Amino acid sequence: MKELPNKNEIRLRYASYGPMFMEVLEKIELKLRHTLKLSSNPTYKNRIKSFNSYYKKILRQKAAEAGSSTSLVTLTDMIGIRVVCPFVEDLSIVERQIKEKFDVREVERKGAEQSFREFGYESVHILISIPEDCYPTENISMKLPEGMVCEIQVRTILQDAWAEVEHELIYKSEFNPFDKPLRRKLASINASLTLADIIFQEIRDYQKKLQTELGTRRNTFYEKADDYSDELLKIPSGSSHTLPHSEFLNENEGVASPYTKGSIDDLVLTALHEHNVGNFDKAIEIYTQILNSDPEPPAVVLSVIFKHRGMAYFAQNLYDQATEDFKKSVSLDPKNFRSIYYEGIVNSVQGKDREAIECFNRSLSIDSFQSHVYYRRSLAEYNLGEYAAAMSDINNAINLGLEDDDVKELKSKLVKKFDMNM
Repeated sequence: MKELPNKNEIRLRYASYGPMFMEVLEKIELKLRHTLKLSSNPTYKNRIKSFNSYYKKILRQKAAEAGSSTSLVTLTDMIGIRVVCPFVEDLSIVERQIKEKFDVREVERKGAEQSFREFGYESVHILISIPEDCYPTENISMKLPEGMVCEIQVRTILQDAWAEVEHELIYKSEFNPFDKPLRRKLASINASLTLADIIFQEIRDYQKKLQTELGTRRNTFYEKADDYSDELLKIPSGSSHTLPHSEFLNENEGVASPYTKGSIDDLVLTALHEHNVGNFDKAIEIYTQILNSDPEPPAVVLSVIFKHRGMAYFAQNLYDQATEDFKKSVSLDPKNFRSIYYEGIVNSVQGKDREAIECFNRSLSIDSFQSHVYYRRSLAEYNLGEYAAAMSDINNAINLGLEDDDVKELKSKLVKKFDMNM
């Protein structure tokens, strides 16, 4: 007669490893957090398999071993970490980075072969060997079971949500739904979540493309403003500038819907591209088309488009038109401190330093943490001979982390002015 497992003995044996497993698990999660580099922040979950789940599984898969062994029977999912990512694109990035930094034993793609009529969850399961620097140190009298692995599950937020619900409805239930209409409903929900993941990724792809175009356009705008600064400060051409990049890393353009041909999103992207390649007349034509759309876009969208068109006018030295568009942008969105700041730059380039300072004051009254605005206000104050105010502003810019050749040169000139007056 086969020897039957002793549940109480197995329970005590399994519990004795609990603190060790938790220590290993926490170390691996910390290592993962340091390893994974994504543009969006994933969520981490860890767990040690409950004894009841563990016991059911060894009876189902390793009953003979469980009955005869005096050591712990190991499973591949006794300890596990789940990495939950916002977007589909993150899944392959996480998998690649795990393969680069860990000893991967196996990769399983659950749900990959399912038809659209099925409703099982999707997930990437990666089995890794326990890294040596994650071995336990708390209890050196015990050793990890031979060949033990950690299971890392990688899912999107929606895949994880479905898996949690599916686990309650199907896996933990004694009876699966046999009723065809009910099964169709479950399959429909699963398909809807999959479609939502695809749409979220499309929006993400659109935003990346838009940000690339926006970044290029901003640099073009600021190259013109920085040429003016260099002329005033007598900085040789080719010196380093960080202002175009640091000023707008967190700008929210207010456009977030998925784009289709002829939509405002599509037109914005086309206009930005024409703007970036120097086709300013074409860009202005498209911006104007958006502004004249029927029905009229929301005020926040109009504010953004007036701002873009003003920048295109600025690139053509059409300062009056640029100023008018920036003013219209602010009238539609009074909190649009960017457009107020841009108006100040147009004034600066035209030598209207007093008007520029007034714009910079208004912009800073809305957001006082704009290092670049302090710099440009300092430059205008320097031109007006208001050296004490200029020194205060350049120090504010530096304290907020702004460092480039223009800032250093202006600070140097101000120091010399103070030395001459001593």
